[in-house]
Formats: sequence, structure tokens, C-alpha cells
Amino acid sequence: MTTRTVGRDSRWLLLILSALVVLVDRLTKAWIEAHIKIGHTIVVIPKVFRLSHVLNTGAAFSMFESAKSPLFVRNLLVGFSVAAIVLVLVLLWKLGRSFTLTSVALALILGGAIGNLYDRILYKHVVDFLEVHIVHYHWPDFNVADSAIVVGACLLLIEILRPQRAN
Repeated sequence: MTTRTVGRDSRWLLLILSALVVLVDRLTKAWIEAHIKIGHTIVVIPKVFRLSHVLNTGAAFSMFESAKSPLFVRNLLVGFSVAAIVLVLVLLWKLGRSFTLTSVALALILGGAIGNLYDRILYKHVVDFLEVHIVHYHWPDFNVADSAIVVGACLLLIEILRPQRAN
């Protein structure tokens, strides 16, 4: 008789992580909307970091925001987001049985994509509020969902570049 050890399935924990990203994203955007007027800022670290209130109808870094057909851009971004969410969810379900760098990365990306998709569908824009200046460079405003996507992508890159153990 063969005994097989079954590890704990981490998929639900990873989906909870994704849900936490969505929750923190929603709470922070609601706080910004309630406390900072559109176009205004609160200085946190002078010449480095401010909280702002920007409505982004474009893609990442406000790309396509001044497009001639905002409805087309919005629909394209919604469609791309839905496709990305489905793909990441499938990958997370297949790879998420164990808690790994890859599965955590996918959970962060999933939560961030859902957070921004929620805004695009309900409000037709995304609230960005984290404003960073490094010397003379102004990084485009972003939010918690964007941060989760970038951190997830960086974790995937680390996983890809990390030397793999031979079996």
C-alpha cells in the first residue's frame, strides 16, 4: 500500500490575498475621494511623495487618456482586463496548490486587475493617488491596484531569473 502525503491546498489562501488587495484598493480610493478634492494634493514627504486625487480614463501611466475615442479605449481596456483576469485566475488555479513566489505573484496581479477593472466598469475611470517625485522625475500617479500588479510582475521576473534547481 502506497501512502501519499497531500499538502494543504493554498488556492483559497491566495484568493483571499487577491481579495485583500481589492479591499485595500477600494478603501484607499474611497478615503482619497472623501478627503482630497480632484486635482489637489497632500504633501507627505516634501519634493518626494504626495497623496493626490487624479481620475485616469486611460491605461497605465495615463496612456491613451487623450485618445480621440475614449469609449473605444475604455472598452478595449475593460476587454483586456477581463481576458487578463481569466488567464491569471486559470494559472493561479493550476499553480496555486502550493504557496510559491509564482502563486503569490499571480494572486497580487489578480487582485490588482480586479481592483482597477471594478473602477473602469462602475466609474469609467480609475482613481490614482500616489504621486512620487525622484529628483526632477515625476512618476505618473498610481494606486494600490497598480502597485500590486507591479509587485506581482517583479516577483514573476525574480522567479524567472532565479537559478532553477536540477531535479
